[in-house]
Amino acid sequence: MRRLSRLLLVATLLFGCVGCDQLTKSFARAHLVPGVVASYAHDTVRVVYAQNPGAFLSMGAGMSPAMRAVLFQGGVGLVVLGLLIAALLWRRLRPPQIVALSLLAASGLGNLIDRLARDGQVTDFLNLGLGNLRTGIFNVADVVGVAGALMLLLVRRDNAPPEPSHP
Repeated sequence: MRRLSRLLLVATLLFGCVGCDQLTKSFARAHLVPGVVASYAHDTVRVVYAQNPGAFLSMGAGMSPAMRAVLFQGGVGLVVLGLLIAALLWRRLRPPQIVALSLLAASGLGNLIDRLARDGQVTDFLNLGLGNLRTGIFNVADVVGVAGALMLLLVRRDNAPPEPSHP
């Protein structure tokens, strides 16, 4: 893939995904009331405002604020930078791998912006489920990250050498 095409692909995904994430979080902060749950599609989708000081499913929320800042701001910042450098410069990557790395970078950047602007916390507002089986509360950046990770796994699987045959 040519350098300019790669740059445009990465920039489009980054700005589009981070922009959508930040727009939806801004809407959630402006229009949702903490603790008030809105239910849609026979309770399959719930919209509920939450501020998350931790990572996925609030992991790390009990850490000291300094440790959370080191891990969730400094560490995530370095990972995002590494993902973007790889997506832009690693010549052996195919377009689906570039997309996957860009989605992962956009996910990290969307939540990093929140942490830097909101005293180390991330705005979450979506919850999915059937009956008592429910996800944690998440946001668009989280969806983008899961999509990027799944895409990277699927692309790697397509790229994997065939299993040796056993007689």
